[in-house]
Amino acid sequence: MNPLTTLLLAFSMSADAFAASIGSGAQMGRPHPLRALRRGLVFGVVETIAPLLGWALGMGAAQYVEAWDHWIVFSLLLLIGGHMMYASFSADGEGGSSAATRGRRGWWLLLATAFATSIDALAVGIGLALMDVNIVTTALAIGAATTLMATLGTLFGRWLTDKVGRPVEFLGGLILIGIGSGILTQHLGLW
Repeated sequence: MNPLTTLLLAFSMSADAFAASIGSGAQMGRPHPLRALRRGLVFGVVETIAPLLGWALGMGAAQYVEAWDHWIVFSLLLLIGGHMMYASFSADGEGGSSAATRGRRGWWLLLATAFATSIDALAVGIGLALMDVNIVTTALAIGAATTLMATLGTLFGRWLTDKVGRPVEFLGGLILIGIGSGILTQHLGLW
């Protein structure tokens, strides 16, 4: 795979993390750029590991991953998106939880979202096992693109919330549900 193809693959794999991080950024108070970068790094690290795991699984396990990946992604994004939509209606954005509870829950929601948006990279890793590619370079490119896009998405989501208000958080949840629904309908052949 040439460098341009690797770059295009990397940014295409980061698109769903970008969309998810917009919703995530909408839930945050005013994020410092370093905090947004930390969130971007979580997405990037998970997205780097996913194709490596897919590569390791190889073609022997491809049928099992492909049979369930769309249901896993849909379920996770439906739950996370639904939570974001619910939180957009509460006064403090988190259903009245304490700051400590929100922090713990926020960390797990971030990891779950990063995992859900990386399932496609896992499947790509399985496909790359059949090609003559340097999987480490490709995985690092995917992780770097995802880190950049998720960081920018987090900052953009916060900016949108400042300009438009709470409806952006609701819209972020709706986007996550839309991503999950799109993946599900595509895999079921309905789209």
